[in-house]
Amino acid sequence: MMDRLFIFDTTLRDGEQVPGCQLNTVEKIQVAKALESLGVDVIEAGFPISSPGDFNSVVEISKAVTWPTICALTRGVQKDIDVAAEALQYAKNKRIHTGIGTSEFHIKHKFNSTQKEILERAIAAVKYAKKYVEDVEFYCEDAGRTDNVYLARVVEAVIKAGATVVNIPDTTGYCLPWEFGEKIKFLMENVNGVHNAIISTHCHNDLGMATANTISGVMNGARQVEVTMNGIGERAGNTSLEEVAMILKCHKGLNIETQINTQKIYSTSRLVSGLMNMPVQANKAIVGRNAFAHSSGIHQDGVLKNRESYEIMDPKDVGIDENSIVLTARSGRAALKHRLSVLGVDVENGKLDVIYEEFLKLADKKKDINDDDVLLIAGLERSEKQRIKLDYLQVTSGVGVKPIASIGVMIANEKFEAAATGNGPVDAAIKALKQIIRRKMTLQEFTIQSMNKGSDDMGKVHMQVEYEGVVYYGFGANTDIVAASVEAYINAINKFVK
Repeated sequence: MMDRLFIFDTTLRDGEQVPGCQLNTVEKIQVAKALESLGVDVIEAGFPISSPGDFNSVVEISKAVTWPTICALTRGVQKDIDVAAEALQYAKNKRIHTGIGTSEFHIKHKFNSTQKEILERAIAAVKYAKKYVEDVEFYCEDAGRTDNVYLARVVEAVIKAGATVVNIPDTTGYCLPWEFGEKIKFLMENVNGVHNAIISTHCHNDLGMATANTISGVMNGARQVEVTMNGIGERAGNTSLEEVAMILKCHKGLNIETQINTQKIYSTSRLVSGLMNMPVQANKAIVGRNAFAHSSGIHQDGVLKNRESYEIMDPKDVGIDENSIVLTARSGRAALKHRLSVLGVDVENGKLDVIYEEFLKLADKKKDINDDDVLLIAGLERSEKQRIKLDYLQVTSGVGVKPIASIGVMIANEKFEAAATGNGPVDAAIKALKQIIRRKMTLQEFTIQSMNKGSDDMGKVHMQVEYEGVVYYGFGANTDIVAASVEAYINAINKFVK
């Protein structure tokens, strides 16, 4: 009989901490439903006390999903726990995730405290959370750099206080795989009552070892893993859900199973990427564009003779349909709706009509429409609610001529126009825009990315715009890279102009 591993997904909490990846409540519900369909056991829906938006997201996600446990994060503070309990009131299965730092770095420099005091606070937090819910998870922040003997004392104490899950995070991504595995093994062998709770891993990818550390922890007794879709998360990210799921699927000798429906991995990956405007790197394991591509002649020859020569996974196992319908200008609504469904996007007929019109506009510019194009089109209606909208853009540029841009912008249904010259077409267009939006804004970062291949491809632009000491993130996509740049700038401006 195989051991059961619980999948704790924190895409909507830890993953959303990535700058520029914040979702609204409607988008979070869409992701939560996709995660439920994927088969995750626990959804960490947010940090309720951090903002009204996070509180509301936990409330609405609790209403929207049925069988996964909904988890709310707190510090080991009574007020945090009170707010989390209130946010979880509609959850069918609820968990409070509370904790405190246990490493000397945290005890001395973050809390100016002692091991004894931290232990007392840990016990108190669990007991207080237990008044609200039966399922209490405790995190030992920076456990990766915590002395194993003291860590064992904390784990034993919180389990005795009522913790049902104890999270052992490698918060800084510092541990080596063998080292993290030994830490879990030490706890399994030295904590009285350890089998009365589930030991969990939460590994960060600062040194590129998050998945390796997680699997090492599982091999040494951990039975919950805390992961995110596409490995997103603060700094270098978290352990990737899709990597853990497919490692266990491929290595059946580990005798560990999850409830993940791996054929929904690709669609969930693309949904998260599209909603968060965060591209998946081409060579990303499992879900990257090149994950199943072979350019080497030797590899191609081997795959054609026998797929298993170079592929340890069937693309269909992760939901990549090699025979999927190719979308062109001649495709109808039914084909588009089918592709949206495959990508995890459910649309009503009224919304489908709007998306289809945008699809036809793009199809007239591009020969073939890929999945990333479809997801972008599906998200275009979000820009319709923006206060500032691009009405028209005309740019003249070339060799031996001064670039000049004319722009028309709608602000609260009133048209404003301007023109400017610049060092290039993008510079000219943004200078013209600044003549209309008279704010002291600084462009801090400007990234252009092709979505696929070809000169007719959609270009994605990510920008960071500073205004009054705060950085705002903008995103734009268009077959015209100058237009995409202006759209990204306007998207950022809309976040601070009310």
